[in-house]
Amino acid sequence: MPATDPALTALANGWAALYLLAGRIEAHLERTLQARHDLSVREYSLLDVLSRQHDGEGGHLQMKQVADAVVLSQSATTRLVTRLEDRGLLSRYLCVTDRRGIYTDVTPDGLTLLEAARPTNEAALREALDEAARNPELAPLVATVEEMNLSRRLPEAAAKH
Repeated sequence: MPATDPALTALANGWAALYLLAGRIEAHLERTLQARHDLSVREYSLLDVLSRQHDGEGGHLQMKQVADAVVLSQSATTRLVTRLEDRGLLSRYLCVTDRRGIYTDVTPDGLTLLEAARPTNEAALREALDEAARNPELAPLVATVEEMNLSRRLPEAAAKH
């Protein structure tokens, strides 16, 4: 049996740790959002992505863009949109410049639910990251995630002053 390449082993171990961290975070978010807001992580993500759209050129996302943003296939995204539309949280309408295009928008009820769920999501994310940071295998990944967040906020804070 050939010896395993140490670089590939390290890469595989890194991927396993990243996968574990993501899975733990998603499971914690799922339980919390379901219990408090009757939303799945995917439903929350979809509402969040769609709430960030804006009117005007390039402001609305095509279904493929939405699918990419929530990391689902187009067909799974369409089913998710339908489920949230049935709950009155989303609406669909035809693009005014291209009648073949269909856009999805968050309804006022959807925005209300999203705004109520956002602090829950953020608190659950913080809890999941704090828990993962206590695991020596996951702590470096948590530090990287937090560092990325900090580096994004620094330019925003400087622009405000």
